[in-house]
Amino acid sequence: MNGPVRLSSTASATFLDKVRRLLPAGGNLNLCLTCGACASGCPATGLEGMDPRKFLRMAALGMDEEIAGHPWVWLCSLCQRCVYVCPMAINIPAMVYEARKLWPRETRPKGILGSCDMALRNESCSAMGTPEEDFRFVVEDVVEEVRANQPGWQDLQAPIDKQGAEFFLSQNSREPVTEPEEMVPLWKILHLAGVDWTYGSTAWGGENYCMFLADDDCWKTITEKTVRKAEALGCRVYLNTECGHSTYSVWMGVQKHGIATDLEIAPMVRYYARWIREGRIRPSSDWNRDSKIRFTVQDPCQQVRKSFGDPLAEDLRFVVKTCIGEENFVDMTPNRSNNFCCGGGGGYLQSGFTEARHAYGRIKFDQVMATGARYVVTPCHNCHAQIHDLGEHFNGGYHVVHLWTLIALSLGALGEEERAYLGPDLAEVWLPGQPGTPNPFEK
Repeated sequence: MNGPVRLSSTASATFLDKVRRLLPAGGNLNLCLTCGACASGCPATGLEGMDPRKFLRMAALGMDEEIAGHPWVWLCSLCQRCVYVCPMAINIPAMVYEARKLWPRETRPKGILGSCDMALRNESCSAMGTPEEDFRFVVEDVVEEVRANQPGWQDLQAPIDKQGAEFFLSQNSREPVTEPEEMVPLWKILHLAGVDWTYGSTAWGGENYCMFLADDDCWKTITEKTVRKAEALGCRVYLNTECGHSTYSVWMGVQKHGIATDLEIAPMVRYYARWIREGRIRPSSDWNRDSKIRFTVQDPCQQVRKSFGDPLAEDLRFVVKTCIGEENFVDMTPNRSNNFCCGGGGGYLQSGFTEARHAYGRIKFDQVMATGARYVVTPCHNCHAQIHDLGEHFNGGYHVVHLWTLIALSLGALGEEERAYLGPDLAEVWLPGQPGTPNPFEK
């Protein structure tokens, strides 16, 4: 695909007919100005000899055989930055999504396929296959350990199937399966904010790889299960854990698949900001007054550009600056809705295209390094995993943390066992019970 595009005599427009509804002006691809903004701003440009503009032209020219089965559709992360910069707002990622459907289901990347099918096989909707009884055991065991060993947290709750709770909380499977201590900072924040919340014993899994598989029926099945569970418990708000694709899959899932619900589908970051502004939690940046440790943030594509927009990006910065001090924050360039995708989304982490994922992520790595920040805050599991991996692969030397870690630290509530992603410089900062650490229970 590195040479000129050559048409065969049998070229047809079957694929184009399928995606006309995704295009402006009734599917008129002549509206494409061929300006190249999409390709120049796409980290996947050049991978497998393809780029967004070329993909679009191939569709317009009826090159169905060349599109069907082309691996580039799995190297595009569906981040929609090309749509954001396109003067004609042509939704190329939506076309790529449709092109993924051209692959026979059993030939699609095994990691994405396996995660989708695993979630379908268990009532938890967990891509890691966590049974209901295992989830319940881990949650109850961890919360009991905190109550017994961390002074002041004797009343900490992590309810499951609490009827009438205001918030239904999803949970990415990574925590209960591989790092259960990472759930605790979030529970503490919810406790200090006086939030009435619950997990479900079923349909709590905060991931939906069927969306990345381009399997609409299965995407709908998982979304509907988790929404109906929240409704059955009488909840008002479906509160997504810090997971970009979980947030988007539910938020977009109810719209795309016509799932009727009165639930508010909300990102966690928005509520963090609200609780701080309302004085329900009061993080302080005093711990960083002398150290002046610099932080930057990753704007998750799924939560910012693709769904809740720059207002959520502003909430993210408000929360981080409150926790670290405004003078210790440095932004990536570009940022907010114009930020580059890190390469963790779209199923990339499960696709098996590791070399391509690293090549894609090099732009993000360079962005991070240009800030000089020692910490990257990522309110998204895929962003967290990818940016952490990029740092190790390219020897970046920075640390990647969840937003809940930073908030709990700044509240004086972050326990010793809850600091796995912090570097030595923050390993003992504001440890609960130590001299100088504020009491998180004092208002």
